[in-house]
Amino acid sequence: MAASRGKFSNKFGFIAAAAGSAVGLGNIWKFPFEVGKGGGSAFLIVYLLFSFVLCYPILVSEIAIGRRAQKSAALAFKPLGHPNWSIIGILGVFCAVVILSFYNVVSGWVLGYFVEMLLGNFEIGHHFEEYVTDIAEVGGYALAFLIGTAYIVSQGITKGIEKFSKILMPVLIIIILVLTIYALTLDRAMDGVKFYLVPDFSKLNLNVIYRALGQSFFSLSLGLGALMTYGSYLSRKENIVSAGALITIADVGIAFLAGLMIFPFVFSQGIEPEGGAGLIFMTMPGIFQSMGPSLGVIIGALFFLLLAFAALTSTISLMELPVAYMVDKHKIKRKYAVWYSAAVIFLLGIPSMLGNGYSEFFTNFITYVGADKPVNFMDFVTDVASNTLLPFGGLMVSIFSIYVWNRHKLFRELSHGHPKFPRTFLAKYISFSLQYISPPVLGAIFIITILEIFFGVQIF
Repeated sequence: MAASRGKFSNKFGFIAAAAGSAVGLGNIWKFPFEVGKGGGSAFLIVYLLFSFVLCYPILVSEIAIGRRAQKSAALAFKPLGHPNWSIIGILGVFCAVVILSFYNVVSGWVLGYFVEMLLGNFEIGHHFEEYVTDIAEVGGYALAFLIGTAYIVSQGITKGIEKFSKILMPVLIIIILVLTIYALTLDRAMDGVKFYLVPDFSKLNLNVIYRALGQSFFSLSLGLGALMTYGSYLSRKENIVSAGALITIADVGIAFLAGLMIFPFVFSQGIEPEGGAGLIFMTMPGIFQSMGPSLGVIIGALFFLLLAFAALTSTISLMELPVAYMVDKHKIKRKYAVWYSAAVIFLLGIPSMLGNGYSEFFTNFITYVGADKPVNFMDFVTDVASNTLLPFGGLMVSIFSIYVWNRHKLFRELSHGHPKFPRTFLAKYISFSLQYISPPVLGAIFIITILEIFFGVQIF
């Protein structure tokens, strides 16, 4: 059965796919404005610290669980002797489907903006709120993006996910490097670099630390089971410890470059760096317009192509979760599982599509306790699936790895491909983090998030 599931052909293929899973819109779209709201470099330093201290140990644990079980996330716990923990994997599959349903809508916006930039329609930034209510257009782009994702996943692990990841990730890195180099040549670019890289620790507070911690966790796609599922396709001879380090470095490296690209663009136009999510869709087209019609088209198109590639590497991994579950559990042929999943995901995404001004019901979907105004459907499912359930999943993985499956079995699996691992300092570091850092920190994130989002309790 293992052979029919597919395998990554080599370590690079696995790293490209797993890094692609981690690298997404969160790195290039969300990370810069989180840095802006967090005061710049102080946020960046905390983010980098948590990525390696907290997230890296959980990342290698997820991969190790998947490889040992040779099953997708929802079924990985039973072969390890703990079937009652399967609910954590099933929860991950549920989150993947829900997250992909709205993530694909945003990816459709990105694809649409790429086309608009090619056409030289820089005014689209002034009409974003109108644009997202054109359901025929944004729905068409979302459908096209989902079909592209489904096609890649339908081709299997080696010929689909690995093959395209090996293309998408290098091209993504080349595009972001080109845009970063260009951005650094702009007037006042160094003001943006200074804001980004010179720390002002007076802006460091508990809220900044909390947001940086959350960004580092979500950035690496932890708690979802995607890396667990990808791990199940990994050869036993590969070194998970070094692969995990490279995945983490790739993820934070691309996020770092995104900031080095965005802030020179922003400061060159005298725009506030705390612009938020609207910075990308509402402000960036105006920046590209200021570069002149020809250069603006090139840079603007490259920018949104970069976002589209980043989104695609993530949508591929999100779709793989329900597909792998159906293939492993119900022995459904991969192509059937893919297109069934795609149909369900598109239908589930319709409320998110309608909830940005087109439908009053989905736009003002729910008002949380203590909140002044309602949130739309997309924000609601983001709060439930991404902001709440993912840290819970990460918490459970860390507890399972070190206390239930136990440290010795985890280390035995990590020793395949790295025989000396149990005697290294890294082993002590991973063990300490999983025992004493991950559970209290992720537990606190989970509780604080629930209290703040759903009950209006302001912790910070």
